[in-house]
Formats: sequence, C-alpha cells, structure tokens
Amino acid sequence: MELYFGPAGIPLSCKGRTFLDGIEDINMLGLNAMEIQLVRNIGSDVQGLDEVRDFAKKLGVRLSAHAPYYIDLVGNKESVARSMEKITWCAEIADQIGAKTVVTSIGPYWQFTSKTALERAVENVRRVRDYFEKEGFKTKLGIEPSGRRELFGSLDEILSIVKRVSNTIPVLSFHHIHAREDGLFHKKEDFQTVFDKVKAVTKSKNFYVTFSGVEYKNGNELRATPIKKGDLKFEALVDCVLDNNYNMTIISSSPLLEHDAMYMKVILERVKMKREVKELRKGTEKKGKK
Repeated sequence: MELYFGPAGIPLSCKGRTFLDGIEDINMLGLNAMEIQLVRNIGSDVQGLDEVRDFAKKLGVRLSAHAPYYIDLVGNKESVARSMEKITWCAEIADQIGAKTVVTSIGPYWQFTSKTALERAVENVRRVRDYFEKEGFKTKLGIEPSGRRELFGSLDEILSIVKRVSNTIPVLSFHHIHAREDGLFHKKEDFQTVFDKVKAVTKSKNFYVTFSGVEYKNGNELRATPIKKGDLKFEALVDCVLDNNYNMTIISSSPLLEHDAMYMKVILERVKMKREVKELRKGTEKKGKK
C-alpha cells in the first residue's frame, strides 16, 4: 500500500512562491505530494522545469497538476478549442516536471441533454487524449467530477468517459461527489460502494483523490471548508483504504491546504494505531483463554 499526501498548491506557510519552494516546504512538513495549480497566466513562459522534476524526485514528492478552472469540453467549437489549448499547455508542463496526472473538469451542459453532453465530452476528451499520445506524454488525463448539478460531472458521467476513452482516469473528488449527491458519504460502506464502482471500470487499485470539508445545499456545493467543519469525515475513507490496501494520492483541497493534508495523515496513523491495539487485545484475550 502506497499513500501520498499533499496540498492543492504551494503551501500557505511557504515563504517562497515557486514550485521549488513548494516542494521543499512540503518535504519539510512530512508530506510527499503536491498538485501544482496551473490555473492562470496561460501564456507565461515557465522556466526550470527539469530542475523541478529532479528536485521532486530527489525528495520523493509526487507531483500532479490542475488545469485552469474554467474549461468547456461540451460547448461551441471556439470555446472547446480554447479549453483544449489550456489543457494541452498544462500537460506540456506536467510532462516536463514528471507529474503523473493532469486534472481537468468538463464544464457546463449548456443547452444539451445529459446524454448529448456526454457524447460531446467523450469526443473532445478523446481529442485531448490523442494529443497526449502524439506528443508522447507520460502524464494521464484525470477527469474531475463537479459539485454542482448544473455542470457536467456526476460520478457516473465521469466513469462513462473513462470507460470509453483509454488512458484517462477518474479523479475521486469526494467533496464534490458528496455535495452533488446531497450528502452521500457517512460510513465506510458508502466509500466502498464508490471504490467498487470505479474499480469495475479501471480494473485498478490505484486512485487519485481530492478531499476537503464542504458546505452544500440541494445537491450543489456552496464552498470548500476545513475538514473539521464539514460533515464529510475522513476516518470512514481511511477505514476503507486500510481494509483494501489501496494505493492512493490524496490531495487536500481544503482552504487550509497543507494543514488539512497533515491532519489527514494524522487521522490515518490514528486509525492504524487503533487497529493495531485492537489486534493486540484480541491476541491477549486468546492467550488468556488458553
């Protein structure tokens, strides 16, 4: 079982604001992942990418990247073309720094039915995937669900794309799914149902996860919150992960970023310790009965 924890972006506590600064800070905090936010300055010239890749590898920090937030892979040709340009720009940088995954959303349904929007999304995601393959990118395209029902991106819709477009992966943004389903996750079994559904499509025990507290109403996400303030509890997810020995990158999308990444790591260790103590007690009780 391999688990990587880190924030969605350079840590808030980091004095420097470069990728290198963020990687160094994450290592010092005892974390080992970072989702680089490539969300603005699309035309900017990013320097020193080989150094970023080598530094992250040296410190054992697993990198991923998030494409710009406003993406439209369903709408008109001009809007889709601009969005594809943003994603491929992001992928070029991600590949150079050795990022495993490029995360993107799909965008609005516009005037289309869910079925038609899905067909358009599949077509355009396939075009992006084809570009990745033509350029020889090793990074995979990760499709993220949406926390709002007026936007494309239920879990089933995301899995439909992944099933039909090879070399793409689902991004399990549990706070988005939780909000969109008006409070789906409460116990271990709720998470297990989702993992089973995903594994049926991907045939893999490797997962890319983002996590945060979340406020929602009527199936729509209002805002991300610190994990402690939401009703989405990380402990139930940990139980599911430990039961199945999943490999997972877990990114904190909380407003507290690295604080909640460390908090999730602490919860993991706490749950593991409780399990170990429980097993020791069982062993002691068995010996006592003899």
